[in-house]
Amino acid sequence: MLIRKLVLLFYKLYFFFSPSLLHRDSAIRDMKKGYVPLSMPVRIPHIHDSGLYFITFTNYKWLPLIEITNGYQLIYNWFDHLVKNGHEIAGYVIMPNHIHALIGFNKPKQSLNSIIGNGKRFIAYGIVQLLKDSGRDDVLVELTKAVQPGDGRRGKKHEVFEPSFDIKECRTLAFISQKLGYIHNNPLSGKWSLAADTISYPHSSAMFYETGEQGLYSVTNAANIFDKDWA
Repeated sequence: MLIRKLVLLFYKLYFFFSPSLLHRDSAIRDMKKGYVPLSMPVRIPHIHDSGLYFITFTNYKWLPLIEITNGYQLIYNWFDHLVKNGHEIAGYVIMPNHIHALIGFNKPKQSLNSIIGNGKRFIAYGIVQLLKDSGRDDVLVELTKAVQPGDGRRGKKHEVFEPSFDIKECRTLAFISQKLGYIHNNPLSGKWSLAADTISYPHSSAMFYETGEQGLYSVTNAANIFDKDWA
């Protein structure tokens, strides 16, 4: 009980001093209901539980590295790796500089933090190789300068992604619906204007949820994953 109270206190302070986090409002509502929110940087205590999670990670300084390298297939390859290991992709959007995804993790053998961290490294290696192949030395130099000394001593050469990621467990169908709407409208919002409508943007699961037909990458209906018995 004492540990739980300390964790709750940590999160209250964390979200209070981090107003820019995507899930601050929902996290505060969660805490009022009595459970600890799972929206955290990657270095906060690891999650091992099966379930459906909303995940976001971003290129370093929001640089459009995915767009610059046309590296969308790298993310699809990571999705393939997850599916081969028994997990399910329920929804996604791949933006020029970040990824949102709904992923069903089925009895993960590693923590979700490790799985996502490994995925970021896999995608990062691919992006660096594509930058080298296209002669983008200017970008490579910037990513090299961004590496922290401690990471450099451990062999890291390029800072392709921001070091943390957002993760939120999907506990209700209403929350899932809200996140799918957010994912699918992302290409149309703010500065992006990447497509005329949600289903016209190719790198998302909007086609499946709005027409019933699979898009570039086949996904599993999130409602089916939500109803799954993870025992």
